[in-house]
Amino acid sequence: MGAVREPLRVGVLLPTREQAILGEHSASSLLDFARRAEQLGFDSLWTGDSLTARPRLDPLVVLSAVGAVTRRVLLGTAAMAPALRHPLTAASMVSSLDHVSSGRLVLGVGPGFPVPDTDGEPADAGDPAAVRAGALDEVTALWRTAWSSTRPGAPNHFAGRHWQAENLDRLICPAAPDGPPMWLATGTDSARTLERAARLYDGWLSSRTSAESYAGARRRLEDLCRRAGRRAGAVTPALYLTVTVGPDEQRARVELDDYLEHCYGRALEQMSALCAYAWGPSEHCAQRLADYVRAGARHIVLRIGSLRPETHLREIADVLVSTARQTDQEST
Repeated sequence: MGAVREPLRVGVLLPTREQAILGEHSASSLLDFARRAEQLGFDSLWTGDSLTARPRLDPLVVLSAVGAVTRRVLLGTAAMAPALRHPLTAASMVSSLDHVSSGRLVLGVGPGFPVPDTDGEPADAGDPAAVRAGALDEVTALWRTAWSSTRPGAPNHFAGRHWQAENLDRLICPAAPDGPPMWLATGTDSARTLERAARLYDGWLSSRTSAESYAGARRRLEDLCRRAGRRAGAVTPALYLTVTVGPDEQRARVELDDYLEHCYGRALEQMSALCAYAWGPSEHCAQRLADYVRAGARHIVLRIGSLRPETHLREIADVLVSTARQTDQEST
């Protein structure tokens, strides 16, 4: 008997970075955005993370507030950078958030966006020697050890290359028995990255620049999961896609270019080699999204490529999300 197919989910990024760019840090507008997204039928709400490269309100604080005003949607980080926090402090904060959100948390983790501005952030946070892949996997292993440490016979200590810790059973455990699902947010999707996702994580959050390359990487991930002895469907294939909808392709591209210049100081020509983008009339963007659904993506995280994303929220829900769900039904 085959594995049960994971339901398709479509979420949206909360505009914490957009607020920072505009010099606004209104909690009330973020909560209004969250409530409206839930009412419009989005399945999840997400926040990014950065300390000095692309500063914004802290994702764990924001999601705590959002968890108090929503009931159904999943809450996620896309993505949290563990190198910016002491791992024990972060473990406690994540556990607290998992309780506040009644177990709705999905923890996307990664080394940070693959541009040079990000490289100095671990040093700014007090950890200049952070080794990206190794330190990231070690911190998530420490968290899993802490969250299972109260089980009979489970270790309550951790000894790694970068971190050592004792008395882990004294930390607050999350609402979920094994802690929230942890997804590896990836940029390059190298062979080594896919192997890590298959062996160590519960999800793979990719920003592959084409649906064809996404489909190939997803198939490779499934093969690696089997080789690692994990059950079918153990790793959620997810996609991070930036969309800018507009009345025509040219005007949408102008808005997206302006957005990327504010976010990264880079144009679309540079950024399109790193991440997945769609721009133009909503029907055009919907077909690009549908291609990824056909390629096997089961959880879509949409970032609205606009400094005023709330103005596009309904159109994206009505056209892009509904098209994605219809495509999924037709593929069943």
